[in-house]
Order: sequence, then structure tokens, then C-alpha cells
Amino acid sequence: MKKVLNLLLLWFAALTIEAQNLPQQLQSDLRKAYGTDYPYSFKEHTLHKAPSGYKPFYISHYSRHGSRYYWNAVLYPELDTLLMVAHEKQLLTPIGEAFRAKFMEAKDELTSSVSELSDLGWEQHQYIARTMYNNFEDVFKKGGDVFAISSLSGRCVLSMASFCQELTQCNPKLEIREQSSRNTLDGVVPSDRQNPLRRTYPKSRPRFEDHRKDFQFHDNLRQKVISRVFTSTEGLPGNPGRIASNLINLYTSLPSIGHDGMMEGIISDDEIAARWENENLGSYTWVFEPRYDMIPILRDILKKADAVVSGSSKRVADLRFGHDTCLGPLTVLMGLNGADKDPEDPYEVKNCYQNWQTGKASNMQLIFYRSKKPGKEVLVKCLLNGAEATLPLPSDNYPYYKWSDFKRFYTERCNEVE
Repeated sequence: MKKVLNLLLLWFAALTIEAQNLPQQLQSDLRKAYGTDYPYSFKEHTLHKAPSGYKPFYISHYSRHGSRYYWNAVLYPELDTLLMVAHEKQLLTPIGEAFRAKFMEAKDELTSSVSELSDLGWEQHQYIARTMYNNFEDVFKKGGDVFAISSLSGRCVLSMASFCQELTQCNPKLEIREQSSRNTLDGVVPSDRQNPLRRTYPKSRPRFEDHRKDFQFHDNLRQKVISRVFTSTEGLPGNPGRIASNLINLYTSLPSIGHDGMMEGIISDDEIAARWENENLGSYTWVFEPRYDMIPILRDILKKADAVVSGSSKRVADLRFGHDTCLGPLTVLMGLNGADKDPEDPYEVKNCYQNWQTGKASNMQLIFYRSKKPGKEVLVKCLLNGAEATLPLPSDNYPYYKWSDFKRFYTERCNEVE
């Protein structure tokens, strides 16, 4: 017991050190401040070696779709109308005129591709699949059955196709079945209105919301953006607040579709980073409140993994492709890296949840390990976006956790709500 307590203290210390480094994380990649618009980073992570005698044999996975064009169909048309009227009324600054020219050049592409997976989104899932294969080749090298499910959204279906095609390229002996149907929605997007098993779960606000007024934040980016693009907004469609929000939303979406330089001189990554902590508060509330809606996904993970561990299933991997509206709450439900801590102090929220962790193609992987020696516990390791993550469980060999502890803890967490 003393050893376990010491290890828990070390784990909390590690989380504290990680929290103190958050500003450095942001400074090393300012686009993380885009939050859920952050495109997946093609970055290699150093992973701990498996304990002596253990090898991976099964992977359970959930991923958001890859980078896409802006999801809301009104953004591009509203900006098109706005820039056309502003040009006709001669209300654009030189920077605004340069932006208008670039936007008009790309307009047909943008308006015809709303919410669809971009080339980068396809490439992200290729990269993640190949990295998974290379990191855990023992799972796949003999071939075996893989089952992949996705939401009914086209960008999720294509993300699944990209991922599975790449796995097949790595090893043609893999038998991969892909499915996107209402019958499998409970395991990937349980809150979908088309899910025949959809049910209602309790909602609750995070505790920091009762102290939101204690968070001091002053931001004039909207006014700056307006003044850089327009000489006046008099007579333009839409109020200045909506206009500025549309421009900011367009800016953070551009790297996902290969148009990074379209808004040069209008907004900078430094300015987006300066407002990140306030935006992250809103993101935490957004993923915290519906966390229990993801219980069916967690139960699907437990059920399928248990079948493999017990030997009743020969599957080597279960893959799920959905949305940030599911992965974000799932990380809170499971408490990945302390996301379930629910702090009262709004200044502490950034230490348990960072919204870039739910960015484009963000993903969770649960890697299962078995020992060659009979009677040894099956172990589980969790990766969040390729990096080893903590779970709210005791461990005498982090980042490895006992499957028996994992199964018991998360079964009880689901049962407490249901």
C-alpha cells in the first residue's frame, strides 16, 4: 500500500509539472490555441517499453474525423456577401481588399466543400494508422480481424477509409470490416438522433462556472479585426460582433484546408493565443456537461475488450471514427490526464483540460498487453493523440494499468450514472 501511495504522489507531481509547462506548450506551437480547430500534429512521441515478457495483442481506439472545411454552411456565403458589399461601398482597407481577392479566388472551392474532409484530414489518418502499426506491430503482424465503425457523416466515413486503407498497406493480411450504420451508432455517436438505442443521461455544469466572474479577461481582438479589414461597418450586412466572429472562425480553420496565408495582416497566432485560456473555459463546459452521454461508447469499449481478453473474440483492433462532440466528453468521462477533476477555480481548468486535445483527428488508443507467463495480469496503456496519458487508477508501473482495475473502475463509473 505504501508503494502505491508513493506512486500516486509521483503521478500527481507529474501532473503539476505538466500543468506548469502549459504556457511553453502553447509557445512551442501557437496553433494549439485554435482549440478544437487545431490540426493534428505530425509529431513522434517517445513511449515506455512494455514490461518484461509483455507484448501488445489488441487495440481499442476512438478518433475524431480529420481536418475539414468549415462545418457551418452559412460562414462562407455570409463572408462572400459581406466582402462584395464592402467592396462596392469602398469600405475595405488595403489589407481588406487583399483578403477579398484571395477569398474570391478560393470561394468556389470553399462553398462547394462545406464540412467535407480536406486532403490534410485524409493524410492525418494515414499518418496515425501507420504510426499505430509501427508502434504496436505485434498486434498486426500476423494479420487478424479489425472492425471499424463511423458516424453517418461523410467526413467520418472517409477518415475511416483513409485509416483502414493505410493499415492494409502496412499488412495486406489484415481483414478489415468497415461499417457506418444506425445499428452501430451507440458505439461511436450515441447522442445521434438516428440512434435507435438513444437515451437521456443527466447533465451537470462544471463547478468553475459558479466562479466564472473571478476570471479576469479583457480582449479587443474583435475590434482590431474590424478596423484592419474595414474603414467603416456602416451599411454592411451583419452586426460588427458577428462579422468579427466569422473572420476569426475562418482564420483558425484555414490551416486545415491549405489556405494559411489568406488572412495575412488581419489576425495573428499570437493574438489567438492571448485569448486561449478564456476560450478553453468555454470548451471545458462544452465537453463536461454531456460527458455521461458517452457511457455507451465506454461500455462498447469494455464489452469488446473483455471479449478479446477472455478469448471469445479473435479481433485484433476495434476502431471508431466520430466527432469532437463525443471524444471531448469521453476524455472527461474517463478522466484522461485529469480531465474529470472538475475544479472550482477557473484558473485551474487549463491544468486538467486543454481544448487542443480535441482538435482535428484527435484520438484515444487503448493498448492491451499480455504476458508470456501464465497467470499474469493483462495490462492496458492509454494514448491521447499519440502521447501516453494518465488514468484515474492506481498503477505500480505507469503508464501500464491492470485490466482488472480498468474494467472494474469504469464499469462502476457507468453503473453509478445509469
